[in-house]
Amino acid sequence: MTMTSIRQQAQALAAGHSTSEALIEQSLQGIELHRRQGGSAYISVDADGARQAARASDLARAAGYVPSPLAGLPVSIKDLFDVAGQVTAAGSTLLADSPAAALDAPVVQRLRNAGAILVGRTNMSEFAFSGLGLNPHHGTPLSPCAEGRIAGGSSSGAAVSVALGLAVAGLGTDTGGSVRIPAAFCGLTGFKPSARRVPLSGAFPLSGSLDSIGPLSHSVDDCALLDAILSGEALDTRAAPLQGLRLAVTRDVLLDNLDPEVSSAFERSLAWLEQAGAQLRWFDFPELHELPQINAAGGLVAAEAWHLHRGWLSSDDAERYDPRVAQRIRRGAAIDAAAYLDLLGERRRLIEAARQRLGDADAWLLPSVAVVPPRLADLQADAAFFACNGLVLRNTSVINFIDGCALSLPCHQAGELPVGLSIAGLNGQDARVLQVSRSVEQLLRSKLDATGGCQ
Repeated sequence: MTMTSIRQQAQALAAGHSTSEALIEQSLQGIELHRRQGGSAYISVDADGARQAARASDLARAAGYVPSPLAGLPVSIKDLFDVAGQVTAAGSTLLADSPAAALDAPVVQRLRNAGAILVGRTNMSEFAFSGLGLNPHHGTPLSPCAEGRIAGGSSSGAAVSVALGLAVAGLGTDTGGSVRIPAAFCGLTGFKPSARRVPLSGAFPLSGSLDSIGPLSHSVDDCALLDAILSGEALDTRAAPLQGLRLAVTRDVLLDNLDPEVSSAFERSLAWLEQAGAQLRWFDFPELHELPQINAAGGLVAAEAWHLHRGWLSSDDAERYDPRVAQRIRRGAAIDAAAYLDLLGERRRLIEAARQRLGDADAWLLPSVAVVPPRLADLQADAAFFACNGLVLRNTSVINFIDGCALSLPCHQAGELPVGLSIAGLNGQDARVLQVSRSVEQLLRSKLDATGGCQ
């Protein structure tokens, strides 16, 4: 099953070549087949609600009402967003018996207002606390691009739903890479906007200081369209000419211990950009070496997650947690108020350092993830899991810590394991990141002779 870009789908609907009812039925049949084959992208599916919404969308279109290019198209929702009438369990069993949400989260309501058809809730790392996407309660989604290898997390099911064509886009969250990691591992495009551009209310939090909400889809154009809907802010995202673009690259930390496939794809992309007239500026960012020590006790994520979960983890409910998630959250108990304020101070210092280091660069380039998707079988032991999780989160989490924004593009050749290239910027530079990303995407597609995805 395939799912083309949002605008292509919108054009097909406008031309009468398809209907929303037909698209939604195709999506629901694909989801059912995926589940029968043992797939775990979705935790729950609202088939009746999706069919009713599709019928209403077709009637509205016939009457001339089409609120956006997303109208009538299937979209998946990560399990941590409030959807009216549904339980927000955040990938856990702990919250499975909680009352249903009374209202949609603002981002969910904005998708509905744009005409999106919500087909179901997608799987995720429990409480979004892992970059690998393993979930002992609901199964672990695997990358459609690489047999036996993980989809990445925490928005694992969102990525698989899009990569398999079960939705045209997935709504995810990103606290340390949870949109960009699964995008990289599943051959997709994923955008992490500047935090607070998209309202976080109605989304089960992991770390209020670092959480952000963003889309996973098939192209930069898809992500820009979705970002405008989610943020309520129409940015100028027209492609920036590659000739003369100032693209910053640092060797500090972010290029350490790369898998050979990642290193090859990244270096190849840089070479193509230089040939196209972009100016690469290698720079030093020694402050990045301090991050392991700054976050040695668990960092802002552990501190803020412990504040939310401490009641449950101090009761009999603790037995209902994924033990690896509980272990990471409990680290926050040792972070007192003074240490927490120190963390906030260190973050402010690194944000300022990033401003100084990046200077007048149009964007910052880095491998989205240091490794190709790991094999699920290699992550069964705790030591292997935690070591891999740290390496997978390393590059993406830098962007969250410096309060930036970033987009991950597929940059692998056909037959290669999936690799993501990140185009990043500072807080508020979302428009420039999207402009640069459009041009980089055009170049990569012309060179790779592909449109991303599982090749």
